[in-house]
Amino acid sequence: RVRARALGFCIEQLTMSHRKFERPRHGSLGFMPRKRACRHRGRVRKFPRDDVTKPCHLTAFMGYKAGMTHIVRDVDKPGSKQHKKEAVEAVTIIETPPLVVVGLVGYVRTPRGLRSLTTVWAKHLSDEFRRNVYKNWYKSKSKKAFTKYTKEESDKSKNAEKELERMKKYCECVRVIAHTQVSKTSLSQKKSHVMEIQVNGGALKDKVDFGYKLFEQQVPVKSVFSPNEMIDTIGITKGHGFKGVVSRWHVSKLPKKTHRGLRKVGCIGSWHPASVGWSVPRAGQKGYFHRTESNKKIYRIGEAARKADGSIEHKNATTEFDLTEKSITPMGGFPHYGTVMEDFIMIKGCCVGVKKRIITMRKSVRIMTTRDAMEEVTLKFIDTSSKFGHGRFQTADEKGKFMGALKKDLAKADA
Repeated sequence: RVRARALGFCIEQLTMSHRKFERPRHGSLGFMPRKRACRHRGRVRKFPRDDVTKPCHLTAFMGYKAGMTHIVRDVDKPGSKQHKKEAVEAVTIIETPPLVVVGLVGYVRTPRGLRSLTTVWAKHLSDEFRRNVYKNWYKSKSKKAFTKYTKEESDKSKNAEKELERMKKYCECVRVIAHTQVSKTSLSQKKSHVMEIQVNGGALKDKVDFGYKLFEQQVPVKSVFSPNEMIDTIGITKGHGFKGVVSRWHVSKLPKKTHRGLRKVGCIGSWHPASVGWSVPRAGQKGYFHRTESNKKIYRIGEAARKADGSIEHKNATTEFDLTEKSITPMGGFPHYGTVMEDFIMIKGCCVGVKKRIITMRKSVRIMTTRDAMEEVTLKFIDTSSKFGHGRFQTADEKGKFMGALKKDLAKADA
């Protein structure tokens, strides 16, 4: 009997669950060090590979994140259960006023990488660009930036031609200097964002001529990207300040009766080596990190509601299936942003950053050939209801017809 009991106890012990001794670590080490980004605008660390067989084109663009909404579309995936069925998907709206090209830079190859050989600037530069070269635009008295350069160029018009010839002879890579027109958006900022955009395609001579012809010209987003194209978004994430290990690394909390706090790491290392390892989760900065997201699909490139003659047309959110004339701006405007009156890009899903954050968009570095990437998207409906609450109406006219004459409308009419 004793043996039988002991044997049964051993079998029960073997079948019982036991404590885990191994588990995946919390938090990725691929994003170390987790510290604040040193610049507000996302930086393009690598441009797409050049293909000389294609015509000359720009490889990046800049825009301002307005907010999110949702769309309805038919899925085109033969063989899938979703084929020919409606799908509701979240999309992000990025306002993209035309860029203005103000300069051209030529780079030569050295053993230590690329080095700028020479730079050519345009003759007429706007104040929103010139604000970038002043620490305090308001307090500066002279505001003479680039005036000497412009005068020398006008006196010796052959200087630019001489530098362009040097580019054509020695350079391996050509990039244009472009800035945003932040004054056309609803942002209160007056200083534009500036970046270098690489010119790809064609021979080097063609690239220099292509970039020089764009001087002082407005470059619309539809000349850089196209609908159904896959792009990369680069930006700075939403900042959360100084956070503990549970919020920053998502480590498990300790039991509730733990002495001296429970939102901690149970053991931060062995006695020796007598130092804390670099991979041990510690408290510190969370958010405001530089991040690149690959292969975001463009669902629509919308035209500006504000036309060149100053008139406004609310038609850039209309589809073939929803003929209601409405603007992409939802009722009441995008929360914390306002109205979108310029060109915009609609991308699938979310992207980094808070509202009003500058987003750098780049042609995809990794060319995708999946069914999702090659699919032609046809939008059936774009939601423009209010984003402040549970919006019921798509347009103000629709709300007026349903609600009838309101008291405030009667008071306005009497006044």
